[in-house]
Amino acid sequence: MGCDLHLIHPLGFSLDDKKLRRAGLDYQEWTTVTEHQNYSAMLKSLAPRRIFACSTKGRTNYDTPNYQAGDTFVFGPETRGLPATVLEKYEPNYVVRIPMRKSSRSINIANSVGIILYEAWRQNAFHR
Repeated sequence: MGCDLHLIHPLGFSLDDKKLRRAGLDYQEWTTVTEHQNYSAMLKSLAPRRIFACSTKGRTNYDTPNYQAGDTFVFGPETRGLPATVLEKYEPNYVVRIPMRKSSRSINIANSVGIILYEAWRQNAFHR
């Protein structure tokens, strides 16, 4: 999709882990991976125009917003999601969720990212 990956510390994994590379981050030659020491440092570095927080706690379905080129999407750790201190910074229409059946388990982070980013890319006619 031509997206850049920005990771915010503390990470729950090591970037040089063999298992991590096998799980998909061995495609680094096709994307830029940048690390940030914390959420504030990421905001300062990127200065994003619009940010969408992606969370099971969101009230807006991921296909509702009209995404624009340059939008930024923030995902939390797979085990616990974005912290409340991050979610409370965003208006409800900027906290998007993937609808699921009540009896379903959460979708893993890789699939969640794919679902939401492909929708944003689709809305932008698959242009970078």
